[in-house]
Amino acid sequence: MIDVIVAGGGPTGLMLASELRLHGVHVVVLERDDEPTAVVRALGLHARSIEILDQRGVLDRFLALGKKSPLGGYFAGIGGPTPPRLDTAHGYVLGIPQPTIDRLLAERAVELGAEIRRGCEVVGLSQDDDGVRVETAGGERLHARFLVGCDGGRSTVRRLLGVGFPGEPSTHDTLLGEMRVTAAAETVANVVAEIRRTQRGFGLGPMGDGVYRVVVPAAAVVENRSVPPSLDEFRQQLRAIAGTDFGVHSPRWLSRFGDATRLAERYRTGRVFLAGDAAHVHPPTGGQGLNLGVQDAFNLGWKLAAAVAGWAPDGLLDSYHAERHPVAADVLTNSRAQMELISTEPGPQAVRRLLTRLMDFEDVHRYLIEQVVATGIRYDLGSADELVGRRLPDVPLSRGRLYELMHRGRGVLLDRTGRLSVGGRADRVDHVVDDGAQLDAPAVLLRPDGHVAWTGTDRPDLHTHLTRWFGPE
Repeated sequence: MIDVIVAGGGPTGLMLASELRLHGVHVVVLERDDEPTAVVRALGLHARSIEILDQRGVLDRFLALGKKSPLGGYFAGIGGPTPPRLDTAHGYVLGIPQPTIDRLLAERAVELGAEIRRGCEVVGLSQDDDGVRVETAGGERLHARFLVGCDGGRSTVRRLLGVGFPGEPSTHDTLLGEMRVTAAAETVANVVAEIRRTQRGFGLGPMGDGVYRVVVPAAAVVENRSVPPSLDEFRQQLRAIAGTDFGVHSPRWLSRFGDATRLAERYRTGRVFLAGDAAHVHPPTGGQGLNLGVQDAFNLGWKLAAAVAGWAPDGLLDSYHAERHPVAADVLTNSRAQMELISTEPGPQAVRRLLTRLMDFEDVHRYLIEQVVATGIRYDLGSADELVGRRLPDVPLSRGRLYELMHRGRGVLLDRTGRLSVGGRADRVDHVVDDGAQLDAPAVLLRPDGHVAWTGTDRPDLHTHLTRWFGPE
């Protein structure tokens, strides 16, 4: 029997596979496509995702292939500098195309021992108390203890489970592609600058060697976005909006996306879970989609591993939905708001002008940016302590830094007192005594995803929280 089958080999599924393999879980990734896609739907990583890669010791691989850009302008494209005093060491966007992200995550997963099977589409599933049975389009039947659907917005796993996906359908489609342009670079830049004064969903971005990334509103909403648009459709829409098609030709790839906003009713059904776009879809404003899925995987991975290992306390698996469902709901809310703010209608434009002035206040600007980059998330863990439920930034220690201690994906008791203990849980939690750690508490208990589960000095209270998150001794 396989421990965990992951349906979908995109960034969410690959991140999850790596997290599971850190704990020795036998994981198989089933990806429908025979080859990795060349379509660049996402262009970067936000601060929380960058922190996650740092916590697992692989950030350098991404930094080597990415480009740091300022965070200002990432809420509805409202310009301005990066707000000061962001609670992270990574106050930037790391520009890196999704195919590169996918490749690096796949390399990491395979390096850790994950099995990735391409050309394997899930078409059937059933489950009982013993596990989940999965059928592929090729007729293969697999048996696993758990299944996670990371298979995108049109998720087959979600459909087979019968999980509702309420929300709003797409009202505006957008064409996206990479192609060559014969118009002079100066002409392109001038026309784009003029159009974007009112059409912020339009753009041609140079990629070098005469190739541009082209984004242009579509003429109408289509029912099946899996069918790519034609180059003629791009030309028609460019002429309709910009008065010229810029001489576009020789496309590398063409695609389209909508602004549908939907959230799965539940993230868990027995032994089957949903993550990434299978659990939530929303407009691409703010570049949050890929990041949200990676962060889903980071939350779920250690919990599933605990269940496979047999020490998961009651309620641990259910905490995945309890914590991540509200986060996705907030992302859907801010994505909807941003879509309104980029509308060309007079009402939304008036609100945009007002919000632009409000963002001159540092606290307002920082709050909105933290919504996008996910550093402001606080899970409701039932504590009034302001630290509990939040992720801890990479605080300096007497020797080194916190995130260097988290590469193995274990819990950490960071103890400035030297008087505490993890008891018989040393196989799950590292006890680090450091009286020089820069903390706002005498001790903190961190879950493997870096979120604070407890603070204080009270030993019986610590024991209670160790049991809650890491099981009995």
